[in-house]
Amino acid sequence: MIHSYTLALAVVALPFASVVANAAELAITVKEVRNASGWVLIAVYDSDASFLKLQLAKAELKAHASKGEVKFVVHDLPPGKYAVTAFHDENDNGKLDKNWLGVPTEGYGFSNEAKGSFGPPKFDRAVFDFDGKTDKAISFSLNY
Repeated sequence: MIHSYTLALAVVALPFASVVANAAELAITVKEVRNASGWVLIAVYDSDASFLKLQLAKAELKAHASKGEVKFVVHDLPPGKYAVTAFHDENDNGKLDKNWLGVPTEGYGFSNEAKGSFGPPKFDRAVFDFDGKTDKAISFSLNY
């Protein structure tokens, strides 16, 4: 009797296991990393109100830098509109360093290769759709 109960439980749980296994992933490739010093950090934002406010990011990931490109995968992201920021923390101090004029001295970039004028781009320039059902891959380059 215990054996048939275990089998019935497994049959009932199987559809739920496949839902988790089929969750879409967002693959992000940060290109043109100039060297292998320090880290590359990314943040994923879901609104104009949260954009560039790290404490409001939907996801934050960090990976060792490698010359050329660094890849990230974000799991369990619900469907929506997103924008991604990245920077190369070459000296591992946890911040994007800038010169005395406020111009970044470390690499930085945004999804859609978005650019701003006299500052970072707006959310709507970097935004893309993620349906949450189909894996999606994006890539963008760092600017130094």
